[in-house]
Amino acid sequence: MRENQTSSRELAESLFIVNRHAKTAPEPKHLYEIKKSTITKLLQERKAKKIGLHFSDHPKLSKQHSTLLIEVGGYYFHIPAEKKDFNQLKHLGKVDHSYRNPKPKLSLAKAKRTLYKYLGWDQRKSPAPHSLSYRSHTSMLGQQHITPWNQRPKR
Repeated sequence: MRENQTSSRELAESLFIVNRHAKTAPEPKHLYEIKKSTITKLLQERKAKKIGLHFSDHPKLSKQHSTLLIEVGGYYFHIPAEKKDFNQLKHLGKVDHSYRNPKPKLSLAKAKRTLYKYLGWDQRKSPAPHSLSYRSHTSMLGQQHITPWNQRPKR
C-alpha cells in the first residue's frame, strides 16, 4: 500500500472518534457531515460494506424508522437508510447493545485531519461553535445599575 493512502482500519478508527464526539457535541452538524461523506466515499470505493438494517433506538415523531448498518475496517456504524436499502438488504431487527466497537486511542483533531485528507477537503478550521457567553447578550437587567436594597444609602 502506498504511503499517501490511508488504510480502512485508520479510516474506521477516525470515523469512530468523529462519531463519538458528534454524539455529545453542542453543534454536531459538521462532524456528522464528515462521517456521512467519508462513508459515502468508502462505499463507492468498495472499502465499506452495507450489512443490513436496524430499528433505530430514537424514533422520529413517535414513528419507528430504520438505520443502515455499515462495516468499515472491523468497525460498525449506522447512517440513515435510503429507500433502495429496504429492497436490497435484510432487516436485522433491534440493535444488539452487547456489541461495542473497539476504542482507538486517537484525538479528535488527528481523526479529522485523517478524514479531511481522505476526502480531499481543505484542512482549514471548521466553523467554531457559538460560545455561550452571557456578556455578549444585552438585556435590560444587565444594563441597569441598581444597587441591592440592603446596600442602598439610608435617607
